[in-house]
Amino acid sequence: MSVLEAPAITPEIVAEHGLSPEEYDRVLHALGREPNLVELGIFSVMWSEHCSYKSSRVHLKKLPTEAPWVICGPGENAGVIDIGDGQAAIFKMESHNHPSYIEPYQGAATGVGGILRDVFTMGARPVANMNALRFGRPDHPKMRHLIAGVVSGIGGYGNCVGVPTVGGEVNFDAAYDGNILVNAMTVGVASTDKIFYSAATGIGNPIVYVGSKTGRDGIHGATMASADFDENSDEKRPTVQVGDPFTEKLLIEACLELMATDAIVAIQDMGAAGLTSSSVEMASKGGAGIRLDMNMVPCREEGMTPYEMMLSESQERMLMVLKPGREAEAEKIFKKWELDFAVIGEVTDTGHMVLEFDGEVVCDIPLGPLAGDAPEYDRPHLSRNEYKSWAQVRPLGDIPESTDIAADLLKLMASPNLASRRWIWEQYDSQVGADTVQRPGGDAAVVRVHGTNKALAITTDCTPRYCYADPYEGGKQAIAEAYRNLCAVGARPLAVTNCLNFGNPQRPEIMAQFVGCLEGMGDACRALDFPVVSGNVSLYNESKATGGGSAILPTPAIGGVGLLEDWRKNAGIAYGEGEYLVLIGHSDSQVGQSLWLEVCHGRRDGAPPAVDLAVEKRAGELIRRLARESVVNAIHDCSDGGAAVAVAEMALAANIGMTMTIVPQIPNAGAILFGEDQGRYVVSTCDPEKVRQLANEAQLFAVEIGLTGGDELVFDLVDRGGRQSLSLADLRSAHEGFFPALMQGEL
Repeated sequence: MSVLEAPAITPEIVAEHGLSPEEYDRVLHALGREPNLVELGIFSVMWSEHCSYKSSRVHLKKLPTEAPWVICGPGENAGVIDIGDGQAAIFKMESHNHPSYIEPYQGAATGVGGILRDVFTMGARPVANMNALRFGRPDHPKMRHLIAGVVSGIGGYGNCVGVPTVGGEVNFDAAYDGNILVNAMTVGVASTDKIFYSAATGIGNPIVYVGSKTGRDGIHGATMASADFDENSDEKRPTVQVGDPFTEKLLIEACLELMATDAIVAIQDMGAAGLTSSSVEMASKGGAGIRLDMNMVPCREEGMTPYEMMLSESQERMLMVLKPGREAEAEKIFKKWELDFAVIGEVTDTGHMVLEFDGEVVCDIPLGPLAGDAPEYDRPHLSRNEYKSWAQVRPLGDIPESTDIAADLLKLMASPNLASRRWIWEQYDSQVGADTVQRPGGDAAVVRVHGTNKALAITTDCTPRYCYADPYEGGKQAIAEAYRNLCAVGARPLAVTNCLNFGNPQRPEIMAQFVGCLEGMGDACRALDFPVVSGNVSLYNESKATGGGSAILPTPAIGGVGLLEDWRKNAGIAYGEGEYLVLIGHSDSQVGQSLWLEVCHGRRDGAPPAVDLAVEKRAGELIRRLARESVVNAIHDCSDGGAAVAVAEMALAANIGMTMTIVPQIPNAGAILFGEDQGRYVVSTCDPEKVRQLANEAQLFAVEIGLTGGDELVFDLVDRGGRQSLSLADLRSAHEGFFPALMQGEL
C-alpha cells in the first residue's frame, strides 16, 4: 500500500502526534486539504515545543543578543563571538532531559553528540565540553541508576570523540525525582572567514546527506521531548537515539576537511526531528524550496517508509547544500573517512517541501507554515504578586544562631549539593588536546586557544531554589553567577548560551516562572554587557509517575564564555602558605534560601539574596584587574554556602589550612559566614593593603578575614566560645565521601 492510500487521519491519530484540534485546523488551512500520514508527522515534529518554541518565542525576543563582538546571535546552530586575531568562539547549550531519564547512558551520550554537531556544523573545531546535571533525591530508588548512566554516557561519548569535558555542575532536589535534567554545552574555535551557515540558496544546487545511515531509533523524539512523563514513560524507550562517538569523530574530520574548500553553500546537522527539521530549516532560512528523493536516503534497516526516514533521529548525520559540480570532490572526502554520502535532492524555487518515493509525491507542504508561521502562543501567566501567593515561600523570620561554626561547615561540605564532584569528573577526560589550563573543580574551566596565548573561560551555572522563590531575582542571579565565575579566573565575560528548563507552560504559575526568569536574565545581561547568543528551551519537565514529583524547579541553566588575552594570567582557587585572605563585597547576612539554612536548620525559607548588578559589574572589573596585575594569588567567588564554604574549598584545593578571627562586633557569625550575599569574592594576597586600596577606588567593601597556614581551619570566635577548629583531613574525608558512598549503595 502506498503512502497516499494510507488510512484517513482520525482525531485519535492527530492526538497521538501531539497536535491540538486547533493546531490541526491550522494544518488543514495551510494545505487546503487533509494531510497524509507523512505530512502529519512532519507538522507534528516541526510544531512540537522542542522545535517550534511556540510557548517561548514571544519572550525569548526580549533577551539582549547584540554586542560589537557578537558575530552571530540566536537563530543558527550555535552562537558566534569574535575573540580577536581572526578567530571566533562558537558555542551552545542544549537539553537531553527526557531521553536521559528513559535511557540514561544513550540519552546523555547523544546529548553530547548533538551539541558537538551544532558547533562543528558552523566550521568550528570543538575544544571543550561542559554539562549541567540535575538529579532527584540521592536516596530515590532510581537515582543511582540514573547518575551512573548519565555520567558514563557523557564520559563515554566525550572521551571517545576526543573533546575534553572540562567542567559542569550537579545538583540534587526532590523536584527532579521523576524528571532529571541533562544539559550539554560545547565550545569550538573557528576562523572568522570560515564560518558556515544553514540557509539553502542557489536553485538547482544539490542537497547531500552525509554521515551514518538512517535507522528507526529516535522516531518522534522531538514530540516525546515536548510532553511530560507518566507511569508509562519507559515505553518511550524506542524514541531515544543511539550514539556512536567514533563515527562522530570521523564526521568532524570529514566536515572540517570539506569546509577547507569552497564547496559548501549551507550545512545543517540532523538533530531533533532529524531530516525533517534540517531540511525545513535550511530551505526556510534561504527563502527557497526543497525536493528530496526518499529512495536515495541511506537506510540501515529494510523497508523503511518516508514517514520513518523523515522523523528518525538517528545520530551522526548532516545535510549539506553544495555548489554544482562539487559532488564528486565531496564524496571522495566522505568515502575516505568511511562515511555515507548521497545526493538526495535539490534546492527549488517552489517554497514547498516536496518528497518523492517510489515514483510518487508523498509530501507537498508549503514551508512557511512549517517554520516562520508555526503557532506562537503568549500563554497566560501569574503576576509577580500572584506567583508569590501561589509559591507560598515562608518568610524568613528569625535567623538561627550557630553555636559551632566548624560543625556546620563540616555538615555543609558533606551535603549532596556541596560535596566534591571528583567521582564524576574523574570519569571525564579533561586533558585530551593538551590545551586545558584549569580542570574541573574551580570557578570556571580555562582552555587555551591552540597556538596562541589566549584562553577561553567556560562555566555553567544556575540556582534553581532561588528561581522558585523569586523567578526574577533567580534569573538575575544565574547570569550574575556565571559572570562572577568567569571573572574569578581572570577572564572578561563575553556572551551567554542558555538551556531554559521548566515545567508545563500551559500552567500559569509555570509561565510566571519562565517569564520572571527571562526578565531577570535580560536585565542582568544588559547591565553586565553579557549578551545571549544561543540557547535551547526545554518545557514539560514534569512527571506524573509514581514516586515522582510534579514540575521541576525552574532551572534556566546558563553557559558563560569569557576571554583571557594571556592564559598565564589565569587565577585558580588554591592559595599559598602565609597569605592573607580578603573578602571583597559587602556581607549582610542574607540567609534566605541558603544551603546553611536548609542543611543545618531544615528550612527553605525567605527571599533569595538580592543581586545589585552595578556592584556585580564593579566587582568583576576589580577582580579581573587584581588577576591581571598579579596583586592576588588565588580567587574564589562566594556562592552556595557563602564565604565559609568558599574559604574551605580554597583550603582543600591548596591543602593548606587557615585561621579566621571573628570579632565580637559580628552579631551572628553563622549568618555572616554562611550567608549567600551576592557580588562577593575571597582573594588571597601578600599585599592586603593594596587590595583594600583598589577595592575602595572601585567603591567596594574589602576586609581581611584570615591568614593561611597549618593543617586546620581555625575559627576564633572572640568572647563567644573561643577557638573552634576542623582538620583538613576530616574536611576532605567529609567533602569527598558523599559520591563514592552513594554509588556504592552505602547511603
